[in-house]
Amino acid sequence: MRAAVMYSPGDIRLEDVPKPVAATGEVLLRVAAVGVCGSDLPRMLTKGAHRMPIICGHEFSGHIAEVGAGVTGFEKGELVGVAPLIPCRVCDQCATGNFSRCRNYDYFGSRRDGAYTEFVSVPVGNLLKAPADADPRAIAMTDPASIALHAVWKAPPTMGQRGGVIGCGPIGLFAIQWMKLMGCTEVVAVDVSEQKLEQAREAGATHTQLITDPLPSGLNCDLIVEAAGHPSSINFAAKLAGPGGHVVFIGIPVGEVALENQTFQHFLRQEVSLHGAWNSFGAPFPGKQWTVSLDALATGELKWQFMITHELTLEELPGMFESFKRKNEFFSKVMFRP
Repeated sequence: MRAAVMYSPGDIRLEDVPKPVAATGEVLLRVAAVGVCGSDLPRMLTKGAHRMPIICGHEFSGHIAEVGAGVTGFEKGELVGVAPLIPCRVCDQCATGNFSRCRNYDYFGSRRDGAYTEFVSVPVGNLLKAPADADPRAIAMTDPASIALHAVWKAPPTMGQRGGVIGCGPIGLFAIQWMKLMGCTEVVAVDVSEQKLEQAREAGATHTQLITDPLPSGLNCDLIVEAAGHPSSINFAAKLAGPGGHVVFIGIPVGEVALENQTFQHFLRQEVSLHGAWNSFGAPFPGKQWTVSLDALATGELKWQFMITHELTLEELPGMFESFKRKNEFFSKVMFRP
């Protein structure tokens, strides 16, 4: 089968590799759609993965091609979503249902081979049934939608509150939608890109601005999701919180982060709560974050099609990452269909 194999950051080769088999307790999936996550960019271009060579890709859906021994409840041909984290299920965090904080996890696309290929073997516990008529691209976007929901659930808004999102990639765009669905009457969206702010308005944002513009007066928010991971956006997010507000950080910084004195004074004096949100999993695994997100995507309650800026074949993947490196084109969500 064909696969995009990363040998080192920037060295991505399209190759023929052995087709996996469905071991006991697993199914073999024919990949239907796989999205490029923001974490794939540093992984495949600068930082590398936990082991290399490796096949990356963890936001995916597929049709069951083979059912391994001991698997019940799933049949060949079914469309499924895949939760990419494989928890150890024995550590103290797994024992309390905090699977996102598992101390000895495996993960598709960074610790084991992922979905930038034609077939992937998946443990049955990582599968989520999808409606037969669902769009595989929508089901592949369950991962970013569930990450946004996991973050918003750290401090769920109530009716009439104001939300804020800093960083309007796909996760931020889903966070805007979750806030509106949970009752926020207004959502402030902030980014460095006018094109992403246009998408934020499509997602339901009521106020948009570039991060280089002054902090808006009178628009302090009850809940802010920071989804960019840049020092400027981290400081901006903390200062955007209103009295007693909550800021949830899900963006992953690359370098060191310094909090300005003004930022510290603001969240200290306004008694703002700062939260970290990592991944998207809950109990029973993979959690309602996943089942609720998949249902909302399948029914159209969550909008997703407007996020997809590129749809490519697997053969085009190495060239696409070269374009990412050159940053000469606008990307939101890139979707591959092997």
